[in-house]
Amino acid sequence: MSNNSFTFSIPWAPLLLIPHGILTPVTTTIDLDITGMTCASCVARVEKTLNTLDSVTASVNLATSMAKVTMDDTITTQTIIDAVDKAGYSATLHTAEAEEAPPPSPRAFIICAMLSIPVVVMSMIPGAQFPGWQWVSLLLAIPVVTWGAWGFHRTMVKNLRHLSTTMDTLVSLGVIASFGWSLYALFFGGAGRIGMNMDFHLMPSRANTDMMIYFEVACVITTVILIGRYLEARATMRSSNAIRTLLSMGAKEALVVRDGRELVVAADQIVVGDLFVVRPGDKVATDGAVVEGESAIDLSLLTGESLPKDIGPGDEVIGATINTYGRLLVKATRVGADTQLAHMSRLLENAQLGKSPIQRLADRLSAVFVPIVLALSALTLVVWILLTGNFAQSCGVAVSVLVVACPCALGIATPAALMVGTGRAAQLGILVRGLDILESTKKIDTMVLDKTGTITTGQMQVATIFTDPDMSAHTILTVASALETHSTHPLAHAIVHACDEPPPEVSHFTSHSGHGVEGIIATEGFPNGLIRVGKLPWLTSSASLSSQMEEHIRQAGVAGHSVVGVAWDNQIHGIITISDTVKDTSMVAARKLEELGLSVHMVTGDNQEVAQQIASQMGITQVTAGVLPEDKVRFVADLQQSGNVVAMIGDGVNDAAALAQADLGIAMGSGSDVAIEASDITLLRSDLLAGVDAIRLGREILRRIKGNLFWAFAYNVVAIPLAMAGFLNPMIAGLAMALSDVIVLWNSLLLGRFTPTTPDSCVTR
Repeated sequence: MSNNSFTFSIPWAPLLLIPHGILTPVTTTIDLDITGMTCASCVARVEKTLNTLDSVTASVNLATSMAKVTMDDTITTQTIIDAVDKAGYSATLHTAEAEEAPPPSPRAFIICAMLSIPVVVMSMIPGAQFPGWQWVSLLLAIPVVTWGAWGFHRTMVKNLRHLSTTMDTLVSLGVIASFGWSLYALFFGGAGRIGMNMDFHLMPSRANTDMMIYFEVACVITTVILIGRYLEARATMRSSNAIRTLLSMGAKEALVVRDGRELVVAADQIVVGDLFVVRPGDKVATDGAVVEGESAIDLSLLTGESLPKDIGPGDEVIGATINTYGRLLVKATRVGADTQLAHMSRLLENAQLGKSPIQRLADRLSAVFVPIVLALSALTLVVWILLTGNFAQSCGVAVSVLVVACPCALGIATPAALMVGTGRAAQLGILVRGLDILESTKKIDTMVLDKTGTITTGQMQVATIFTDPDMSAHTILTVASALETHSTHPLAHAIVHACDEPPPEVSHFTSHSGHGVEGIIATEGFPNGLIRVGKLPWLTSSASLSSQMEEHIRQAGVAGHSVVGVAWDNQIHGIITISDTVKDTSMVAARKLEELGLSVHMVTGDNQEVAQQIASQMGITQVTAGVLPEDKVRFVADLQQSGNVVAMIGDGVNDAAALAQADLGIAMGSGSDVAIEASDITLLRSDLLAGVDAIRLGREILRRIKGNLFWAFAYNVVAIPLAMAGFLNPMIAGLAMALSDVIVLWNSLLLGRFTPTTPDSCVTR
């Protein structure tokens, strides 16, 4: 038995050596370009087809005509494409080249409009009806209802083969019904008689119905729908340009330093570690750190900041930003797909390809809307025939139902607003990770703000210098800077940065970890002997302190400032207070957040004194200080358990977990990569006002979407019963349907005019 057992186990033994995950299906995501979709019903059909496949999750966007498909390695791309083909549409793998599609052409609707206008004039104005006008109308209408409406007819036939319906089904049937009845009246009724005149009626006429022709209805339906599709395509292209604009903002060439020579190379040939020169007026070729030179960088294209940012050695620069005046030598730190520009592009594309819950609801409603309308139109025809016995009049009413019910506006109501809105957000330096996040901006009622790096600059600066009566502040700062130049402590950096002249040389320098530094300055005009700079407890062990200086130290402690003393000859001659400063716009942003209806909290790992001092400047009354990273998570969770919907803005590694816990996590783009990855929204501007804009814009997008859906649904709710009751002529129904498309598109495009918050602007809820 043992031998058999041993022999049986051998074939399985090598499996123990296979790395974990090899036998587990690997999940991949692909983007597909879908052709043939014309409405929300098409979207619902493609999504349903793909999502019925095993191990496949798909999201289809009508505005971009693209599908984002997540699948494991048991499914091939060809399987996905074949499934789309079987559903009656075409799919190809999305490539970069696909983004360079030519702009939509107005040719079709222009030709149809030129042919339709005479038909409409002759049909509506009895004075324009010359002998034989109806036959001229027929000749003008034939190209419109065949060539112009061919796309609608083809889509209808294709979908009927799969026993499905779309908005194009309604359009095609409306055109065929109105044109078909007109042919019947022309050839078999009395409408073909030379000299026949026809009056225009707002409602289907009961009298002489066999004398009524509806060529103008078929022409107007086709032309108006073509115009709506063209405008929709133009709006889509304008919105999609946000991605292309981002990618085109990058520099095309770079001046790289290699082997001591400056060489012009393509920007995409730069590798990490390369040194490259950025001359005044040039774009920064890729993300990097300044090695030499000083200048100001124009960040407006990426972040929306109007004022250039001063930079010098050690500062980071972002690719595609513009150098204003100085010559810079930069070391490349991120290239290609790792750059911030590429990251922005991916986030924006993912956002525009995604779908929000409100959009999915609209798609589901559209999927069942068309069959209902077809049933209502058929019911209308039967009821009117039974009530009136007039087949021609009944056909006119049924056609009106088909035409007026075509809810093309419903298909573009959500994606148009989302694309314009997310594109505008990217222009303002606000990157949204997914569309469902936008809905969180309306639900939140509580905002939690980190302090360091979010409210404040995160950089220590000299606040005050207090000295003995016979000592100047300049001397104290210069002496302290001379010794602190050799230290790496953050407080030392603040002191050195505050000194505006080269410090004197120091000898016998010694650093006492956790206490301070000491050394001797031999330069004439400075104190002789050993000088100490550091913490007061260390200094007071060998140096005295005046009562006036003690009072100043007490006030600095109340203000939450750090204190560094400067002593020699057994006497503390000066103290330097250092603090983290509040950003210029933070106080305004806190007020704006409250105006948006949010309860604002500040949470920080700093001590209570510092936190209270910053909070008092900000006007924030709810402060929690001295917390660890896990305490921040617990703080957010406690607010949520109390029934609050919480948003948080932070920038540090210690904020990442809390950002993930929050219902809406917003990270400063200047913060850590960990915080950015854990957040839902990234602010490229290191400014709390950008957080205000993110919430305002998210709410405005939702408001526009709801307005669009209202117009799309309200129009149908009102118009369909009117049409069924016989109160709408088919042509008037077509014009009303087109008007709803225009309203929805115009309402969405207005998002492009969203203006960012300024310190003196008003915020409306």
